[in-house]
Amino acid sequence: MNELVVQGIGFVGVALFIISYQIKSNRALFLFQLLGCAAFCTQFTLMGAYTGAITLFINIVRNILLLNAGRWKWARSKWTLIVILVLLTIVTAATWAGWPSLLPYASVAVTSVGYWTQNAQKIRLSQLFGSPCGLLYDAIIRSWGGVANEALVIVSILISIYRFGWKNLGLETS
Repeated sequence: MNELVVQGIGFVGVALFIISYQIKSNRALFLFQLLGCAAFCTQFTLMGAYTGAITLFINIVRNILLLNAGRWKWARSKWTLIVILVLLTIVTAATWAGWPSLLPYASVAVTSVGYWTQNAQKIRLSQLFGSPCGLLYDAIIRSWGGVANEALVIVSILISIYRFGWKNLGLETS
């Protein structure tokens, strides 16, 4: 597939993630991140970056579970989180391509734990750890939209902290 088209798919993901960090509601944040992950999952698959692609697919499933946690009580259980973390471990081992494979694993694992807290402060903190891991992985696989996304994600999180106030982000929201 044309390199320009593949890179363009990543930039669609960038736009969706930027929107997600400017929304106070965790539910809307999860929805826009789900769509952004789908764009990057597609891009990574087309690039042959399978650890990142499958890890993002697990991220999509995680976000669907979180979006429906009000209806599916089991989706918010600690056991569901454990299953996600085990799946991430299996996927990372099965698609191992050297130490860079640890980067998408760390990013999705730490943000998953943050999301299960339902605390906006902890979610943003987990993203501030996960995004640099994603940025480095994206640079290694040459996903320029991914690099831009992770850099912008970090800036957007900082803007949301400024915009909503750190103490207001400590409230549980859905």
